[in-house]
Amino acid sequence: MQTKNPDKKDELKQTTLTGNEEISPGVHLISFKRDVDFIPGQVVKIGTDKEHPPRIYSICSGNREEEIRILFNIKEDGFLTPQLASFIPGEPIFVSKPYGSFLGTREPAWCIATGTGIAPFYSMFQSGLFENKKLIHGVSYLNQFYFEDELDRELGKNYIRCCSRESSCDVYPGRVTRYLSETGDFPNLKYYLCGKAIMVVEVRDLLIEKGVPFENIIAEIYF
Repeated sequence: MQTKNPDKKDELKQTTLTGNEEISPGVHLISFKRDVDFIPGQVVKIGTDKEHPPRIYSICSGNREEEIRILFNIKEDGFLTPQLASFIPGEPIFVSKPYGSFLGTREPAWCIATGTGIAPFYSMFQSGLFENKKLIHGVSYLNQFYFEDELDRELGKNYIRCCSRESSCDVYPGRVTRYLSETGDFPNLKYYLCGKAIMVVEVRDLLIEKGVPFENIIAEIYF
C-alpha cells in the first residue's frame, strides 16, 4: 500500500506485470518478476508511466520468491490505483528498487496492522521471520482478512483477527484499539504498527499508556 516516503526518489525501471488478482472487492494483488534482493518490510515506488509521480507500496511477498507482489485497494478518486487495477499481465509498469527502514527481524515482536497494512507483515511471514511473533489484524468486514487461511493455520493463537462491522465466532468483535485496551500484559518486546495515520497514533498512545517504551514502537504509516 501507499506509504509516506522519507527518501529521495529513485530511478524507476520498466518491468512487466505478470499477475493481477482481485482478492477481495476493490482489493488487488499484482505481481512482477523479482530481479533484486530486498529485506521484508521494505517498499517500492510504482508508476504506470514516467509522466506522473509514482506512489509507494509495501512489498507483500517473500524475499526468496521469484516474483514481487503488491497489495493495494482502489482509491476511486485516485490516479494510480484505478489504472493498476485495470492492467492485465504483459503490460508495462515502472518500479523502483526496494528501500525503507521498516524491516523484519527474527526478534520476538507484536505486529499490529489494519486493512492492507498487513502487506509488510505477510512479506515477513513468507520470508520465515514470524517465529515468536503475534499478528493482530483489524478490518471493517470479514472479507478483508487477506491470507487468513494460511495465517490461521500457521500462527494459530498468535493470529488475532479484529472486525468492527461484522461478527464471526472466531473473530474479536471490535477495533484493534479496543482489543488492545482490554489486553492485560504487554511483554517487553518490539511493537510494529502498520496502517493509516490515525490508527498508528491511537495504538502508539495506547501502548505507551500500557507501559510500552516509546523506542519499542516502530511504525509505518499508510495514506
